[in-house]
Amino acid sequence: MNDKIRELEPKSLWNNFADLNAVPRPSKKEERVRKFMIEFGNNLGLETAEDKIGNVIIKKPATEGMEDKQTVILQSHLDMVHQKNNDTVFDFENEGIRMIVDGDWVKADGTTLGADNGIGVATIMAILESKDIKHPAIEAMFTVDEETGMTGALNLDPKYYDGTILLNLDTEDDDELSIGCAGGLDTDTTYEYEEKDSPNNVLTYKVELKGLVGGHSGMDIHKGRGNANKMLVRLLSNTDLNIYLHEMEGGGVRNAIPREATAIVSVENSHSATFEKYIEKMASTFKNEYDPVEKSISLTATKTETPPKMVSEYETKAILATLNSVYNGVFKWSLKFDDLVETSSSLAFISVKNGIFKSSSLQRSSVESTKADMARTIRSPFDILGADVVQSGDYPGWEPNPDSPILKAMNEIYINRFNEQPKVQACHAGLECGILLSHLPHIDTISFGPNIRHAHSPDECVQISSVQKFWGYLLEVLEKIPGK
Repeated sequence: MNDKIRELEPKSLWNNFADLNAVPRPSKKEERVRKFMIEFGNNLGLETAEDKIGNVIIKKPATEGMEDKQTVILQSHLDMVHQKNNDTVFDFENEGIRMIVDGDWVKADGTTLGADNGIGVATIMAILESKDIKHPAIEAMFTVDEETGMTGALNLDPKYYDGTILLNLDTEDDDELSIGCAGGLDTDTTYEYEEKDSPNNVLTYKVELKGLVGGHSGMDIHKGRGNANKMLVRLLSNTDLNIYLHEMEGGGVRNAIPREATAIVSVENSHSATFEKYIEKMASTFKNEYDPVEKSISLTATKTETPPKMVSEYETKAILATLNSVYNGVFKWSLKFDDLVETSSSLAFISVKNGIFKSSSLQRSSVESTKADMARTIRSPFDILGADVVQSGDYPGWEPNPDSPILKAMNEIYINRFNEQPKVQACHAGLECGILLSHLPHIDTISFGPNIRHAHSPDECVQISSVQKFWGYLLEVLEKIPGK
């Protein structure tokens, strides 16, 4: 299945991507991919090291005639988001990604592809192993755990780096040069609720909401896509029927918009027909409200066995009211940059099961004070409920510098190469650049990359022609890096 990938151009990049995708690399479990990268560097005879947190560093001297150029740090993260469709059988811990060529796109068979940020990693690998590419001295920085906490960037050891320019290869539109990004904060909550025996004379249903687009909770938060968690909670709250809640679960990955959510609920026997009609009505309502953004919404209620326990009626109302109160979506647009989301929050995960109610959400902002305001807004309903609230993983944003020298150089190269202006902007994703700048404040930074769509979802794909465009542009940038 992956052989066709190896025939794509540039072959060195795509072959490295195929090799990388054969190595399982979930966040916080990067041992195998770290070993893979260390062996890669050592086999090339290049200076290779690993810092105390697990970031891998590979250094390559400048090619002949480029010794007087500034040293460039090429940076990408090693881990990837693991998401799959419910009907896809796949073991992320032990299997390599199954890739498919579909026209001008590469995608995976029912799982995330890992183009975020595997294409960046493979690009750097291709440059490191090259024998004919002109480039200044290269310091390749491969960070760990970007997707679930940015712990690699947060704990970076700056002693390994002398570079003065950092090129982060982790954005998803090939006509953009990113010069800023949002910071983030995780809010995790836990609440122990009262259970009681399930009643008799009820019918029990497994309610499933699926088929949503999902996507990146930063880059896609403004696109009007449905959040399965919020939609399911709305469904259970928006009826006069007496619904008994047994279990509920939705979402999973902290930085992905939830695509699926399920609940186990019971209704009195005499209300079963009304409940089934209500499900049909809400399915129609959701499809109408989210058209044309969501084209494949599926809402079903299938009869199942009644669990022995349920959430008490009072606790059910309290939990649903809390989740209804949790803000989700764009909180504030930037007043300084057109069409830039400044602050947002995404309710990433909910679970109600066995007497424990848990939730996880991610707040993002390019302004620290507004991020703090959003964090207070999110925790407030949980505080009122009496839940245990932990807010952690706080990382800074990257303040834009429109006067950046490398921005000026790369802008000119782009215009001359493609006869158009690139889009110079900040993004609402949580790039590592802001954190890296806190360790290496002297460096000049740009982030860019090829077209990647639907990152953090099983629909993730990367455009072949865009990778070729990105590759050629990067090589010219390296050849024309300013002098020291």
